[in-house]
Amino acid sequence: MDWEKTVFVAEIAGVPIEIRARFTVNKAFFSDWFSKKEPELVIEPEWEDLERIRVSFEQAAAAEGRKPAEYRHWFLENNAIHDLIADGLVSKNVLLMHGSALSLDGQAYLFTAPSGTGKSTHTRLWREAFGSRVTMINDDKPMLRVEEDRVVCYGTPWNGKHHLGVNVSAPLSAIVAIERAEENRIAPIGPSEAFPILLRQVYSPRSAELMRRTLGLEQRILQLVRFFRLGCNMEKEAAFAAYNGICAAGQSEEASEE
Repeated sequence: MDWEKTVFVAEIAGVPIEIRARFTVNKAFFSDWFSKKEPELVIEPEWEDLERIRVSFEQAAAAEGRKPAEYRHWFLENNAIHDLIADGLVSKNVLLMHGSALSLDGQAYLFTAPSGTGKSTHTRLWREAFGSRVTMINDDKPMLRVEEDRVVCYGTPWNGKHHLGVNVSAPLSAIVAIERAEENRIAPIGPSEAFPILLRQVYSPRSAELMRRTLGLEQRILQLVRFFRLGCNMEKEAAFAAYNGICAAGQSEEASEE
């Protein structure tokens, strides 16, 4: 079966991308990211890309002992577009990371952990604790753009099952690895401990060349962004403990540099 393609430009992580899709629902998916700029990348998923996505989903279901679902073509295309954009943006110094990101007073904080640990719950606690000072950037798959002296966190249309996130960006202040604990505690971690976190949670491209570039960008992120490990419970005080701990670490770093 064939469909007439719909062509549009969406700006993702500051990069205008021409997307050629077969299903109008996938055009609507990007509506908040539409752009009139000249595209720097062109994305056009083929049927082979949809089949590759379907096979990967079936393999994941088998590995977890689940019966594979019936996947609609538009859904497979959406995921193929996701992968092709993530691959294409590596050349623009942009990485896609699994995590929940928010902005507080213009600074971004990204929380990451294995699925089910409580990333979304923790960012909800920040919204409850700090109110209108918080903007959700993305609750599932934010983009990180590595610049010369900073990393900027961007929202994407892939914003999790609760659809939390908007088309905004903010300089990334910290990446926080979450683990559950009865008592709230937070501590900075060094590059050797932080690197496996990035490696697990950053999207891995399919080609060896793009993977080498991804690893190089991850090394830059380790140099430019502070990393923390947070043990927390599900009470609002966990948000204050995390924020205060990050701020205290920053003040300590500034004092040591004077």
